Amino acid sequence: MARGLPLLLLDVDGLLNPFAADQCPSGYEEFDFFPGEEPVRLCRAHADWLQELGDWFEVVWATAWGAEANRLLAPVLQLPRLPVIAFPPVPFDPREKVPAIARYVGSRPAAWIDDGLTPEARAWAEAREVSTLLVDIDPAEGLSQAEVRRLLRWAEDLLDGERAR
Repeated sequence: MARGLPLLLLDVDGLLNPFAADQCPSGYEEFDFFPGEEPVRLCRAHADWLQELGDWFEVVWATAWGAEANRLLAPVLQLPRLPVIAFPPVPFDPREKVPAIARYVGSRPAAWIDDGLTPEARAWAEAREVSTLLVDIDPAEGLSQAEVRRLLRWAEDLLDGERAR
């Protein structure tokens, strides 16, 4: 994933793991990564979607899973080891993601896809001088093809605009 591409900040729970669904959605499998806790629901179709996004973005884990995302999820989703944004120790309030994300992103264009985007996240995005896209996800449905298409259009428009300069 090439530097110079916009960043894609990728959450896990609610996005790749639709934990709020009453039952395991069609197309998803349940994984017992954490014995004694709820299973993690993953859709193998996300592997292709994330690989396609990786052609247009530098993908980064922006999740409380931290390095566990690389250890547990990356093999299932056929992802390379991705950079991880360090957040406060779990549990933390979702608004506490913003300072760590702001430090990591710096002045690079970024798309942040999460089920817990806060008013602080929106204020941060609006105040940035570079292109920033926030994508809300329903934690009962998870990532859909519609959001993937939206992210791809945004990245293509952004990169076309840079080439035109």
